[in-house]
Amino acid sequence: MKVVIAPDSFKECLSANDVAEALAAGVRAAAGLAVIDLCPMADGGEGTVRAMVAATGGQVRSAAVTAPMGEVVQASFGLLGTSGSSPAALTAVIEMASASGLALVEPARRNPMLATTYGTGELILAALNAGAEEVLIGIGGSATVDGGCGCAQALGVRFIDAAGQCCLPGLGGGSLVNIRHVDMSGRDARVGAVRIRVACDVTNPLTGPDGAAGVYGPQKGASPATVALLEEGLANLAEVIRRDLGMDVEQLPGAGAAGGLGAGLVAFAGGRLQRGVEIVAGAVGLARRLAEADLCITGEGRFDRQSLSGKTAVGVANLAAAARVPVVCIPGQAASGMDCGGLFIDVRPLVAGDIGPVEAMARAGELLTARAREAVADFLARGRL
Repeated sequence: MKVVIAPDSFKECLSANDVAEALAAGVRAAAGLAVIDLCPMADGGEGTVRAMVAATGGQVRSAAVTAPMGEVVQASFGLLGTSGSSPAALTAVIEMASASGLALVEPARRNPMLATTYGTGELILAALNAGAEEVLIGIGGSATVDGGCGCAQALGVRFIDAAGQCCLPGLGGGSLVNIRHVDMSGRDARVGAVRIRVACDVTNPLTGPDGAAGVYGPQKGASPATVALLEEGLANLAEVIRRDLGMDVEQLPGAGAAGGLGAGLVAFAGGRLQRGVEIVAGAVGLARRLAEADLCITGEGRFDRQSLSGKTAVGVANLAAAARVPVVCIPGQAASGMDCGGLFIDVRPLVAGDIGPVEAMARAGELLTARAREAVADFLARGRL
């Protein structure tokens, strides 16, 4: 029997790799001769670099980049290996939050009028300097609402103000209203030669009540008055992009992700927005790894209605269904009354019976192993092979 183990991380508890190892121990306890393929997963958010590097036998690199408020921070990116997949090009994977994330800024200093994605652009350049021919970027958890302009500046794009002067590097959201033109002539030539894919699991547009400023600005320290200023700047940026680049990104689903970085990567770097789990699954060769499997086990910290919109467990299950492989889901918690449309033969959350959330988190590794052992034993007892 071959079992593919492809879980996401349990946020603030266990990495995807740790979850996979714990599940594997349970499989071995129930079926000692099983062939186990560990394929830790992610959906483009926190833990994506680590999961993809682990799943492909790659390596993690680091680079000194500009943090959101201008100081220097050590950020990491991954270079994928070929274990489990055979990429035609050297692929780098980046989490923008490691360079431009909200967690890098103390609450009292959070200010999206000043915060910049410049460090994310520097991290992209570091990946290109390492020889990357394809770049996967997970966006989310940002401290910024700069429309991706800071990132673009690091890549060599220039923004011109009403006086005809080049805007200083490190643009923040408060400076977007001053932009009158965009000059792409100085952009690093390698940017146009690489394939850039952006893991984006939200559908917010750039502007409007559901846009980058209105929805996410307050989480990053913006008052109602500041939200209005940020909205004005994003609308101006959208108009400049329309006029100078001939692209309309304002209402593009996902354009508002990470404070408009979604829009910026599309407009200034030729990026393509995709669901994170699809990007990760393709990069680690999950479909091929499932082709010869008898069972797949997946999981994530909380399994609820948001999971049905494309988070890791459902993304894995959809690929497994295409390969006619049964799937067991072992999440930390599962919302009641979930209708998964037959995607899973079994859902066994850690929080069950007398075990509450606090205990489940404290005993997560042990419980994952126990749930996997029980699920595989039941699978074999039912004669599913």
